This record gives sequence, structure tokens and C-alpha cells, in this order.
Amino acid sequence: MKNNGTLVAFLSYVIWGFLPLYWHALDALSPAEILAHRIVWSLVMILGALALMRRWTWLGDVRRRPTAYGRYVVTAIILAVNYGVYLWANNSGHLVEASLGYFINPLINVLLGMIFLRERLRPWQAVAVLVALAGVVYLTVDYGRLPWIALTLALSFGTYGLLRKTAGLGSIEGLTLEMAVLFLPSLAYLLVLAGQGVGAFANSSPSTNLLLVGAGAATAVPMLMFTYGARRVTMTTLGILQYVAPTLQFLIGVYIFGEPFDQSRLIGFVVIWIALAIYWIEGFAMYRKRNSAQMTQMRAE
Repeated sequence: MKNNGTLVAFLSYVIWGFLPLYWHALDALSPAEILAHRIVWSLVMILGALALMRRWTWLGDVRRRPTAYGRYVVTAIILAVNYGVYLWANNSGHLVEASLGYFINPLINVLLGMIFLRERLRPWQAVAVLVALAGVVYLTVDYGRLPWIALTLALSFGTYGLLRKTAGLGSIEGLTLEMAVLFLPSLAYLLVLAGQGVGAFANSSPSTNLLLVGAGAATAVPMLMFTYGARRVTMTTLGILQYVAPTLQFLIGVYIFGEPFDQSRLIGFVVIWIALAIYWIEGFAMYRKRNSAQMTQMRAE
């Protein structure tokens, strides 16, 4: 079962890694319109999955305590920002910078935990954060601006994870509620475009329409796979697998989309990759140490 979970989680990250090719096929449309279709069809897809699994009991809790789930309005907005910025970056020649956001996301999570959950940084975690900060400063100088795409994606996804950590619903149920929050504004936007005669459904080829409908599956399927896999593998395994998606995105940006990536940018990325290596090695060492301590205690008992 554990190996099965690892494979499913790995495949979810592979799908996320190759999704830039899917969104790039829709680059004739505005990111806002793609995002609206993604939300509308995602909700349809997820509701279908819930119907097959017969998982509806959580709706009773939402109806009885609607204010308790008000944070899902906030997480829905954050998720929409994350999706929207990513779509814009993907289809405007900034996929490499977008991949950087997901590379530094684990370090952002450490900082958010320190600030909001009062978690203490271990010495080597602090070193990793400082090295990553040096890389971001270097890239800021190289770009001539803050790498705002990477920082927006990392901060939004990190904040989203922080808020969902203490939320009352499971992953699938929470995502359903978030898509439901965004559904009506998204549908209204698509209807306005249709009324103006500029909506994609009325003015695009059947293949484009099929891609827009498929955006729901492209969003929901890897999320459902990830949810299944994440429950069956260790956090250490997930910590390794999470770099599959940004690595694939980075390679697609450089070698397929032909985005500029000169030696100076390589230096900045290498500094951040070194920070991630420090972070991962430190985390793995702590994991081994805790396991060893638990085994020693069990033998003593």
C-alpha cells in the first residue's frame, strides 16, 4: 500500500510538472478566462468524484456551522491568486521564474511556521533560509526587480497551506468548498464574455473548447491523486517528491519554451538549490535521529 501511495503521489507531481504544456495550448485566451473555466469545470469534476465516493456527510456540518468555514472564502481567494499568477506567468514567458516559486516554497513554509505558529528554526534550517535569501537578493539584482512571480506563488501557496492546516475539512471537501466559493463569480465572468460575443466557447475551435472543459480534470485529477498518495507515504517521501513538479516546469521553460536562462541567472538558481539541499539533508538527518530515538525507547520498554 505504501509503494502504491508513493507511485500515485509521484504521478500527481509529474502531471503538475507537465501542465505548463496544457496551459500553453490555450495561450490565445486571457489568463482570466482560462482561470474562470478552470474553476467552473473543476467544481463539476470534483462533485462527480464526490458522488462516486458518496462523500456528502460533511455538507451537513457546513450548513450547521457556516461561520466556522469562513476561512475557506479566504483560502479560495488565495488559491485563485495563485492559479491566476501561475497561468499568466506560464503563458507570458515566465515559467522559469514560476518554477522558482515552487522551489523556494518549502523554505517559505518554514518562515511562516516560525512567524505564525511560533515554531523555532533549527540552526541548519536558519542557514538554509539565509542562503535562499541570498539567492533571491542576487536574482533581484540580476532581474533588476524583485522576482515577484516566484515570491507571489511561494507566499500564496505557503499561506494557503498554513490556513488549510487548521481548517475543519479534508483536502477534497475543502477544495470543493473553495471552488464553490469561486464558482458564481467565475460563471458570471464567462457569461459576460459570452454576452459580449468574445467568449472562447462561442468563438473557438472544438479542440479549444475541449481543452477548456478538460481544465477541470487537469486541476482536480492530480489533486485527488495527491490526496490519495499523501495519506499513504511519509512526509519525508513527500518532501523529496515535491521537487518533481518545479524541476519539470523549469526544464520545459528552458528547453521547450526557450525562455532566457543565462549564466548569471544560473548562479542565483544554484544558490537556492544549495539552500534546498541544506534544508532537505537537515530534515532527513532529524528524521533519522527521531526514528533511532523511538527505536531505542521501544527496545528499552
